[in-house]
Amino acid sequence: MYNFRTDLALERKDIYQKANKLNEIDGVESTEEIINELIKISKVKIVNENGEKALGKAKGNYITIDVKNLKIAEEEEIQKASEVVSKELRNMIQIHIDKQGEVLVVGLGNIYVTPDALGPKVINEIDVTRHLINYLPQYVEDGTRSVSAIAPGVLGTTGIETVEILKGIVQNIKPKLIIVIDALASRSIDRISSTIQISDTGIVPGAGVGNTRQEISENSLGIPVISMGIPTVVELATLVSDGIDIFIDRLQEKAESNDYLNQLQQKDKYEEVKEALNVGEYNMIVTPKEIDDLIENMKDIVARGINFAVN
Repeated sequence: MYNFRTDLALERKDIYQKANKLNEIDGVESTEEIINELIKISKVKIVNENGEKALGKAKGNYITIDVKNLKIAEEEEIQKASEVVSKELRNMIQIHIDKQGEVLVVGLGNIYVTPDALGPKVINEIDVTRHLINYLPQYVEDGTRSVSAIAPGVLGTTGIETVEILKGIVQNIKPKLIIVIDALASRSIDRISSTIQISDTGIVPGAGVGNTRQEISENSLGIPVISMGIPTVVELATLVSDGIDIFIDRLQEKAESNDYLNQLQQKDKYEEVKEALNVGEYNMIVTPKEIDDLIENMKDIVARGINFAVN
């Protein structure tokens, strides 16, 4: 069993391939597209049980959009990224519902904890239309999709599981599809608030930081669920393990024939580093100091992407 320590299907694929020295994985299909020097799209499709077992993810589509230099991105770059997100999200929505199907947008997370605040912040920027269609239809263009949005909070604040809240909403307003935004954990510090994973398999809130909640998916809610996950944290053990690799790289520049260093770098040091860094039962989760700016820029990209995709 592999300890993937990441919510991203793309990273799970890379880790599995490296560990098993494989070029391809049975049951997993992948493609890559370079949009420009700052934006790259990677697609992973898990097609059977072998793929599920290999990556520890459900069958379905996983689209990873990487945006470089997001913390210093200008308006033009943010707009371009949101257009890419919109295109991919729209294509996925069209697989599951028609152009008139009502959409519910759900922002998971805690607005008072910066790395976990993306979901609620996005909800504040969503162009909701359901109330206008229901109460002021004369001011709404024909063909406008009904869109509603909610930030249900976290279990520690509400005392209610998010999936329980959503079941009540689904039962009453009967949307055709749900879009869920949540923070994820990544294997790489470079992906923090610079990557968006879009999938049609739902989401398990809190899984990336070891605080797993009930699954939000078509199985639990009875309607298609598209998740938009953005890495905002990384385990300290992962960060230190990567730092050791960089240190070894620099040593090898002066000692390329050192067999010990070569073997040390090839070995996955994560478990050893994690054991050394843990204090009691605690496992440190890290986020960069620029997280405020990163969250604000990513909020704009995700919110615009959703607004363009559903309207």
